[in-house]
Amino acid sequence: MKIGCFALNTPFTPLDTQLRQIAEWGFRYADVTDNSDGACLGVEFGFTALASLDGNPHDLKRLFAEHGLEISAWCAHANLLDPSAPWRYGTAQILKAVKSAAAIGVRHIITTEGEPTTGFGHQLTDAEAIFLVREKLHEPLRAAADSGTKLLIEPHGRLTDNADHVERILHECDSAALGLNLDTGNLWLGGGDPVEFVKRFGPKIEHVHWKDMPAEMATKRGQIFGCGMATIPLGAGVIGIGEIFSELKKAGFAGHSTLEIAGEDAVLKSRDFLDGLESQPSA
Repeated sequence: MKIGCFALNTPFTPLDTQLRQIAEWGFRYADVTDNSDGACLGVEFGFTALASLDGNPHDLKRLFAEHGLEISAWCAHANLLDPSAPWRYGTAQILKAVKSAAAIGVRHIITTEGEPTTGFGHQLTDAEAIFLVREKLHEPLRAAADSGTKLLIEPHGRLTDNADHVERILHECDSAALGLNLDTGNLWLGGGDPVEFVKRFGPKIEHVHWKDMPAEMATKRGQIFGCGMATIPLGAGVIGIGEIFSELKKAGFAGHSTLEIAGEDAVLKSRDFLDGLESQPSA
């Protein structure tokens, strides 16, 4: 299993600084994390680590390479349940992410439905919500299939934190260009069972976002759908990272994974924890 790092670890710094830090920690892989259309004031003035979807993706690849890093995935987390609007990250942005990733040989683009923020989104029935996800991913999936990339949908909402809904989304989208990214913390926090998720969808899982959650978050399960980063090291929480890791190995997973964890100490302890699991003999 390849272990990379989330490129949003040092607040209020540009992407170059984020990547330098990741390389100094000894990682070889990182993902394209924050991104959006057009220009960004924060990028121009050096306090935001955002990649433009309208930029030259080869410049991005060169920036990673300057720090000895490879891009493991392109994050395109979207809002798929609220009405489409120019200010919402949706189909248009996912399409740009697919095209950018394909141009520089990045195979995986990770997306999700997110939590709605409007009455429209909150009032959707499950069937309506799944249809909306299908509709909004239709063109990105066509583009991914044509470009040899794959969209990976991750647990980060009321649909994707439910294994039955995930199965229905996979069925309804009916695309070989659609796979899964397992986000351990999001799935557990949303009320799902990461171990059962791996047992059910193992061959479909092509990337992993690692997070552990502290015991006090247990009362929030099923009420919060996703969190950007964990604040504790892997193995220090209650999710059962060791068992999840074991199930992934049984499923034959040997791909890229990303530590979505804040703080140098927690990041390095988490990598050591995964390295320790990797070194254990298989059961």
